[in-house]
Amino acid sequence: MTKEECFYLGKIVAKFSFKGEVLIKLDTDEPETYTEMESVFVEYNDNLVPFFIERSYLHKSTLLRAKFEDIDTEDDAEDMIGTDLYLPLTMLPQLPEDKFYFHEIIGFDVIDAEHGNIGKIVSINDSTAQALFEIDKNGKQILIPMNDQFIDKIDKKNSKLHVITPEGLVDLYLG
Repeated sequence: MTKEECFYLGKIVAKFSFKGEVLIKLDTDEPETYTEMESVFVEYNDNLVPFFIERSYLHKSTLLRAKFEDIDTEDDAEDMIGTDLYLPLTMLPQLPEDKFYFHEIIGFDVIDAEHGNIGKIVSINDSTAQALFEIDKNGKQILIPMNDQFIDKIDKKNSKLHVITPEGLVDLYLG
């Protein structure tokens, strides 16, 4: 299993008990979705290693308290702190047609109401206060804020994202 075949689930942030339990900060708005997992992939030295979960439940509503098989001591748990957790993309819940996961729209054509096809989405930059569509148009980069007001329609079947951008935004990049 490679990272490209997975999605980031969260990070082990602390050990919880002397029996090897850990606390996981989940990267989701719905942590209760992930309380019944049988296993996860833990990133060790750039490799994803499967770990089976003996039990898990929500701790203070936002953290997942988990006990992994064969992690039975504080020292074992200490070694896991700071590691990232992943699940296969196939385990993502289905979204309604008008919603999308970031990885789903990579490669989509972006169709602007005024300019027509302005390129393909090459990535999503979510390291800024406002997530941005990074679009490639013949080697030029176009950045469009990922704002519900700008998204007109998502056509997953035809891999197209229709947008209505503010006047002059696309011209900044293409002009």
